Amino acid sequence: MSQSKKKKIYLVLGAVVLAAMAVGAYLGRTVAKVPTESLNTGSRAAGGAAGDGSGLGELRIVKTYTRKDCSLAPWLIADKLGYFAEEGVKLVFTGEIQPPQRVPSLISGDNDVSDLHPNALAVAINGGAKLKGVVRAGLEPAADQDETFRHMWWFVNPEKYPQVKNFGHLKDIDHNLIFSVITTTSCSDFLANQILDRYGVPRDKVEWNNMPDVQAIQALKQGHTDVAGVHPPFYKGMLEAGMLKIADTQETGLAEGVAGLGFYLFREDFIEKNPEAVKGFARAMARAQKWINQNPEQARLWTQEAIGVPVSANHYFAEDLVIIDEHIEPWLKDLEDHGVIPKGKLSPQDLVVHDFEKYGQDL
Repeated sequence: MSQSKKKKIYLVLGAVVLAAMAVGAYLGRTVAKVPTESLNTGSRAAGGAAGDGSGLGELRIVKTYTRKDCSLAPWLIADKLGYFAEEGVKLVFTGEIQPPQRVPSLISGDNDVSDLHPNALAVAINGGAKLKGVVRAGLEPAADQDETFRHMWWFVNPEKYPQVKNFGHLKDIDHNLIFSVITTTSCSDFLANQILDRYGVPRDKVEWNNMPDVQAIQALKQGHTDVAGVHPPFYKGMLEAGMLKIADTQETGLAEGVAGLGFYLFREDFIEKNPEAVKGFARAMARAQKWINQNPEQARLWTQEAIGVPVSANHYFAEDLVIIDEHIEPWLKDLEDHGVIPKGKLSPQDLVVHDFEKYGQDL
């Protein structure tokens, strides 16, 4: 796909964001429930606080869309272990929606909080969305950590491309390549592009085919895509299907913590009007993420039960409330270098707030 076509797509995305401010875009709402109720994962773990906040005073409601993918784990664990209630928050899952509807659902007020990678957040803000990241979500672990915690792996079908063992071999394919991507301007295309650049594979050799990770296994096996990038829950399924791993996020060349970086974000007006709710949410999520890193097997089993597909691992997560501005810069630079946002228009400070970092010193 040419750079001009890509730029047009991103401009359309920005226009969609602006339109959502007026009309909203929340479809298919289901009955609102807390995560453990919505996903039928059983009661909270022993010792966890009651979901209704009994004895803890009135809980502050925070709404988000229902997740049944690799991003679920910290939301589920924070609820299951009672961290939300202990921090004065009741998280409500409002129903499943498609990825393109998630930012609009925040802008319209149907939901309060979402999670995005820096490039997607930057595109939304560039389009006029008044959003800010308040705490980090997933990130790339150190190189010596178990490779199953790396943010993404990429696969090919060895029956179709027996000569391809790494991204460098893609240069020798005499046609454009179809890569799977959950949605453009996300981790999937940003991280894959970093690896393509390192191996000298032209970006315009790649066309992106939008699909959820759960569909990527079958799509790759049936030849509908040439390269599929997936997140931790789906590594095992790819290997069991006979697909060949050709790269993971350690090959991006990005510093530890940069690849896979994500943020939990709220509308600016919600942060201003509900600082205690945001603080409680941020602390609960950081506590849950720390627990997941320390208890990966139990987190894996609970997530597997909740999303209904085999989970080989969860993401690796930030364990504090600190936001490192320098880790955002490569994501912004990539958007600038390829004409998605104007050079110099946005800085890391335009994407995040540091107001809640002081509340994380005792986590």
